[in-house]
Amino acid sequence: MVSATERLEEVKADIRSSETVYGSKEGAVTLIAVSKTYDADVIRPVLAAGQRIFGENRVQEAMGKWPALREEFDGIELHLIGPLQSNKAKEAVATFDVIQTIDRPKIARALKAEMDRQGRDLPCFIQVNTGEEAQKAGIAPRDVDAFVKDCREEVGLNIVGLMCIPPVDEAPGEHFALLQKVAGRNGLNQLSMGMSSDYKTAIGFGATCVRVGSAIFGARDYA
Repeated sequence: MVSATERLEEVKADIRSSETVYGSKEGAVTLIAVSKTYDADVIRPVLAAGQRIFGENRVQEAMGKWPALREEFDGIELHLIGPLQSNKAKEAVATFDVIQTIDRPKIARALKAEMDRQGRDLPCFIQVNTGEEAQKAGIAPRDVDAFVKDCREEVGLNIVGLMCIPPVDEAPGEHFALLQKVAGRNGLNQLSMGMSSDYKTAIGFGATCVRVGSAIFGARDYA
């Protein structure tokens, strides 16, 4: 059976190869190992292999496993890549190093208030609902420009980029291209896009962060 550390090396090799194919600078793409649903014993070997940047979907789950892992391993950077409720803003700011899923004014203001209280200035991404799916979080593409401006100028957040999750039944490339275009016109140079099934395609459209979970850790058990 292939181990998580072996799969990690395969993903890293794929990323380096894709950087070459698409003319990106070596090291331009950051691998975020998505550790949601995996417990500390599964994550630990990947940490031991040198991976330090991880993504979690749920604040409570992250709070349950990452404080102990941070005591064991230095240099961990934790990204919130799942939806956030405003009543979890305090815990999110205390637990995460990067927030990738700002999707409405209430969350933006709640996070800024908590950052000020805790003395933190976290890099933030705005989640864009490129497919305008009713069941999915994110700002509609047509509303991104105004929302970026509000988050920067009115709220005072450190907005560094955009993220998206394309519809599962559509070709991801058109959604990555849209995110790249919207980011460009807003002066944002970080794009979080691409997951286990499509991260190589995302690199071709300028992804600077790819969020890869099952291709590293194996199939998830949601039971």
